[in-house]
Amino acid sequence: MSPDLQSRWCLPALVFAGLALTGCGDNGGDAQAPEPGPAPVAEVVLTAPDSTIAPDQTVQVSAEALDTTGAPIADETFTWASETPEVATVSSDGLVTAITGGTAVITATAGEVSGRLTVTVTPPSGPPQGGDSVGLALVASGVGFPLYVTSPPGDPRLFIVDKGGTIRIVKDGALLPDPFLDLTPLVSTRAEQGLLGLAFPPDYATSGRFVVHYTDVNGDTRVAFYHVSSDPDRADPSSEEVILGLAQPGPGHNGGQIIFGPDGYLWIGLGDGGSREGEDDGRAQSLADWFGSILRIDVSGGPAYTIPPDNPFVDTPGAKPEIWGYGLRNPWRFSFDRSTGDLYIGDVGEHHWEEINVGRAADGLGRGANYGWSLMEAHDCLQAGCDQSGITFPFFQYGHEDAACAITGAYVYRGAAIPRLQGQLIFSDFCAGWVHSVHATGDPGAPVNWPTLAPDDHITSLAEDNDGELYVATMGGKVFKVVPR
Repeated sequence: MSPDLQSRWCLPALVFAGLALTGCGDNGGDAQAPEPGPAPVAEVVLTAPDSTIAPDQTVQVSAEALDTTGAPIADETFTWASETPEVATVSSDGLVTAITGGTAVITATAGEVSGRLTVTVTPPSGPPQGGDSVGLALVASGVGFPLYVTSPPGDPRLFIVDKGGTIRIVKDGALLPDPFLDLTPLVSTRAEQGLLGLAFPPDYATSGRFVVHYTDVNGDTRVAFYHVSSDPDRADPSSEEVILGLAQPGPGHNGGQIIFGPDGYLWIGLGDGGSREGEDDGRAQSLADWFGSILRIDVSGGPAYTIPPDNPFVDTPGAKPEIWGYGLRNPWRFSFDRSTGDLYIGDVGEHHWEEINVGRAADGLGRGANYGWSLMEAHDCLQAGCDQSGITFPFFQYGHEDAACAITGAYVYRGAAIPRLQGQLIFSDFCAGWVHSVHATGDPGAPVNWPTLAPDDHITSLAEDNDGELYVATMGGKVFKVVPR
């Protein structure tokens, strides 16, 4: 019997027998003591040469394990983690990479003991600070008047919506010569009218159904299903199934965005139907019509849609139950943050301000929110003695300086290609042709200008693909992808 096994066996045996002996086993009083094990870890200490860094910068964090006397323990193995990976990540050997502004808590664990170090990521402040780390890569040209770009779930193809009434496909890096769908005979293109939106439901791969949003030859809004044909690159133009229609009072402020949200429901953006404040006639503040609202409906059963039971005005007498939020002038583009589920609405302004309104998923996603138009534009009252009670004010607004006139996109970047943009809210302006960013949560801060993302043209829309990478569509018929440089 080995000395270790002897000592483990004989001590409880002797205690049980009530005996007081000095030895045990064949060696009598000369029993050998077991080899001492490694000292237990009492504390883990993390250090770094600098705990404040900027996005895209790195810092090496060191970890040291100490025993109960404070002496270092050699050759200890650590498990590294970041409690806030959206702000900064950490490698298996403690190299921290900053992603976006905020505070990151880095931990190193030995056994059951962890050490913590706070790393502050301070983004650059004030435009122009975007630098030349990003740029634009041409994806397609000669598209006519592209207004939107999207993809079916899990599909590498890009689908480009042309105001004139066609949907074009970019496949394997090339623009296909024939349109996926041609609705030109059905579409009015006067002023802000046209083929405005496209959305693919989660089950598109099996159902072949998709949704379009356009203004018909009478200038009225139509949202409808279409079906793909036996050729996956061609839709059946005779397959229309109308979901809803809305008679428009004028050619402006038609909205246009449609998207299937994280909840699987179809979300539809509609403008106030006017061209000027005086033409609104109170529609955006009324719950009795769909104008100036975000609608939310269930189309899983087909064009005969149903109302989600948690829509905010289901039980409000006289209110349209499809309405999710209202008080919007022209919610041209809105999006869901694919990480948090938050809703970001780019609402085109009138006199002085462009707005980004936010519905936080943690706070009900803007359920029942009144965004103020046309009582207010951003924080400005437009009517004498306007009642501001119950108004949801913009998360961010910018003025009409330097030729700015209309916000054309609001997306939180969640792609992998450009870590510096991770978690930033990216938006663009049609007239000014620039792309800016602010922080998507907390204080948005001063906008950062990205001069290398300006296409030298009017920006009709921003968009994103299945990987969360961003695109820029321009009035001159081109579509660009935002890429690292």
